[in-house]
Amino acid sequence: MKLRPLHDRVVIRRMAEERTSAGGIVIPDTATEKPDKGEVVAVGTGKVTEAGDVRKLELKVGDKVLFGKYSGTTVKIGAEELLVMREDDVMAVIE
Repeated sequence: MKLRPLHDRVVIRRMAEERTSAGGIVIPDTATEKPDKGEVVAVGTGKVTEAGDVRKLELKVGDKVLFGKYSGTTVKIGAEELLVMREDDVMAVIE
């Protein structure tokens, strides 16, 4: 099953969070927070402006991005959980 976002939405796969602290202590799953970094796996066609034109998105598939902890909507495709959010909810691209 493929997921194709519409308009100015993007689909993001969360990146795995570090499971060990700087001192080498292993952090259990229950104590870890949701990661706020991810990789773009699909992008929509673009944002429709008030004039009716379509402005292409700045994000592209493969970009590593930073977003808010509670941004987007979580969807489950098969065994994988993905986030669907608007491009405006993405704060930065990690280079």
